[in-house]
Amino acid sequence: MEGSTVCVIGAGLSGLATAHALAARGIEFVCLEKAPDVGGLWRQPGAGEDGPAYLSLHLNTAKQLTGYTAFPMPSELPLYPHHSDIAAYLRSFAEWAGLLPRIELRTEVLSVRQGGDGIWTVTSRDARGEVTERRFAQVIVASGHNTEPALPKPLPPGSDSFAGTILHSMDYRDGSDFAGQRVIVVGMGASGVDIAVDLSRHAAQTVLSVRRGLHVMPKQLFGMSVDLIADAPWLNEMPFPEQQRFVEQALLVARGRMSDYGLPEPDHPVLASAMTISDEILSRIRHGGVIPKPAIESLDGSTVSFADGTSAEADAIVYCTGFRMDFPFLPAGCPAGPRQQAVTLYKRVVDADRPGLYFVGLIRPMGSITRLVEAQSQWVARIVEGEVTLPSADIMREEIGTYLSGIEARYGRTEGASIQVDVGPYLRELRELQDA
Repeated sequence: MEGSTVCVIGAGLSGLATAHALAARGIEFVCLEKAPDVGGLWRQPGAGEDGPAYLSLHLNTAKQLTGYTAFPMPSELPLYPHHSDIAAYLRSFAEWAGLLPRIELRTEVLSVRQGGDGIWTVTSRDARGEVTERRFAQVIVASGHNTEPALPKPLPPGSDSFAGTILHSMDYRDGSDFAGQRVIVVGMGASGVDIAVDLSRHAAQTVLSVRRGLHVMPKQLFGMSVDLIADAPWLNEMPFPEQQRFVEQALLVARGRMSDYGLPEPDHPVLASAMTISDEILSRIRHGGVIPKPAIESLDGSTVSFADGTSAEADAIVYCTGFRMDFPFLPAGCPAGPRQQAVTLYKRVVDADRPGLYFVGLIRPMGSITRLVEAQSQWVARIVEGEVTLPSADIMREEIGTYLSGIEARYGRTEGASIQVDVGPYLRELRELQDA
């Protein structure tokens, strides 16, 4: 049935949610996954593969909100399970939902191109190196956005002659690999604080170099997981400025000011940028396991100089400076393709100019992503089945422009801001689309 099937790219959390939504409606599809098994980044540390995960990785969101609605996580798992538990859970979900026969593992997507007839040609390469071209009516990209490591450009002066090792968090696996070494971690995002904490238990010295202050949110406030609080109706009913004031006061009580820990104060209000969730980093700083420093200014041999005039000896520098969204298999000009400054998708899902191209999971919520990708995939399944008719391209572009204007007003023109969403409002929006 050439041209009548759907191609799902990726078999991680988002891809499996998409496959399940399609299968539940009896929609014919194939899911292509380049790894040897399902599970995405959650299985990579245990599998020893390159990826944006590491052996100490745990959930930052409560398991109740991170598990699939129809297949909750096992009750015996802790509130914040280890990556290996999540990998096993995702595999169990794929088996329970009967998805494995429709997933082609060790199959890398090389290109996705739309013909003049609107049909998509997907070129892939399997484990034997055999290249195949197949035609699909729709393509759903669900392969995540932590793909291309981002290093500072340029690196600090002297980096070329640094006597130690320079690596990106993509290549970091375990703190024991740096036992007895002096390590500098650059960046205060989720991976930066996790890796600094992990290193502090093995390295001779761990320094955390921070250029810009960020708000650090503990995993729990008032004895509750913060994403359960974020999901509470009483919070979501507050006007946004009141939400900000509430969270600011709660953080002040829970941990004080960031400057109390030798870290720079954030230059933006809470909830006006991505937040770093960690129960441990501030404690490790207080216990001397992690030493905060400002931005790196230069390197000379094994000596690293910082912006405040101090210096430290280092055997390794780990840049936890994030990732660039890059989907090399997509044609240039796609709303989430190479060289795009902002993701321009209708309702964060639909390509307004390329009928039949959808994205699931290309969002960054302040909380668990699972319910959002389930709602996205269910909406896409209804579109594919013909139950939902999309508005005209002009109307979709207008919605995209309005959304991006609001994002810029709240977050500024920061990289990656265009995929930021608020869980409660966005989930309501998706559910309204399904009820329409």
